[in-house]
Amino acid sequence: MADQLEKPEPAPDGDHWLVRPENIRKLWIVFIAVLVLTVLADLVVSHHPHFGLDGTFGFGAWFGFFSCVVLVFFSKALGAVLKRPDTYYGDTDSDEGPR
Repeated sequence: MADQLEKPEPAPDGDHWLVRPENIRKLWIVFIAVLVLTVLADLVVSHHPHFGLDGTFGFGAWFGFFSCVVLVFFSKALGAVLKRPDTYYGDTDSDEGPR
């Protein structure tokens, strides 16, 4: 039973298949093709928009992109507001630990 649970042998060069440059390029091509096909599928799907804007071509793609951009900027601003100095919990050079 224990021999069935053994991990597979690593590649001879030690690299995982996801970090090899030739596979990274192939993955980018596949991801971009899937995204393009998803947006093009928007042409054959009948929409039932509740607002005028959500019936436009590629609404899900551009709305998702801009929402992500807004979230990144919001998180950066929130991080700047909530950030504390490195010495907030005391002197980091001592071995005493937190007080």
